[in-house]
Amino acid sequence: MDIQFINRATKELVTERPPGEDILRFLYGNPVGEALVLPIAKRKFISDWYGKKMDSPSSVSRIEPFVSSLNIDMSESEKQIDEFTSFNDFFYRKLKPGSRKIEEGLVSPGDGKLLVFEKASEVNSFFVKGERFTLEQFLEDEKLAEEYQDAAMAILRLAPNDYHRYHFPYPGIPSPCHEIGRDYYSVSPISLERKFTKVFTKNKREICRLKTAGKGELLIIPVGATMVGSLNSTFTPDSPVQKGEEMGYFAFGGSTIVLLFDSGKFTFDKDLIENTRNYFETAVRMGEKIASE
Repeated sequence: MDIQFINRATKELVTERPPGEDILRFLYGNPVGEALVLPIAKRKFISDWYGKKMDSPSSVSRIEPFVSSLNIDMSESEKQIDEFTSFNDFFYRKLKPGSRKIEEGLVSPGDGKLLVFEKASEVNSFFVKGERFTLEQFLEDEKLAEEYQDAAMAILRLAPNDYHRYHFPYPGIPSPCHEIGRDYYSVSPISLERKFTKVFTKNKREICRLKTAGKGELLIIPVGATMVGSLNSTFTPDSPVQKGEEMGYFAFGGSTIVLLFDSGKFTFDKDLIENTRNYFETAVRMGEKIASE
């Protein structure tokens, strides 16, 4: 399935074909695959096994073909291809200082394709097509869901070729991460097409509360996916952080970051709202402004 998104800088429509499409179609689009394979593929040990494989020294042979096939810009990377010790070492590579400008307002926590909703309830009618999605299912916390039922929501999807470290979108004091979720579903739009509710209720995820000065509390929720099995926080809880400071990284696989915040404190940029309403994601980079104060 080709994925179309908007290049924010040029406003052009871009077509993307995700790697591993045939496997995802079998898991999510074929009734035999869904019945026989998905119950196994979503289990944590499968992700752990593949994660360990990507940590092995022999996995370095996968890096150059991966970079070449996906046209990854390695000029931004601190390390070059021959310096990585494993595929995962490459996958969650760090960027050279200054590779990303940290702009004003609320910024994107990472590189990826973004959807924004002025109210979280909009997700229900946009994605699910008849299947009910609730914040309570996603957050696994009735009280927290009630608190954020009218919150603005941003969903950032990372593709395999994206930079896979994520950062704080605003300065504040972060809480320790609270882990929820058990089974693993892919976050690819192929699976979103029919499994949106389960993507956000069954994936492993961590909830971090970011307390800000004058802007209330933001929820930052990294979501793990099939063949990831690992969310890695790199910040110190309960200590002040600056906007753009690293929060953590994903190991191999597609991943997602969800933001929830008071819609009265920040206003999403109009182009992001318009693109989402027209059923298109928008390509953004870490540090790029997505909402005004």
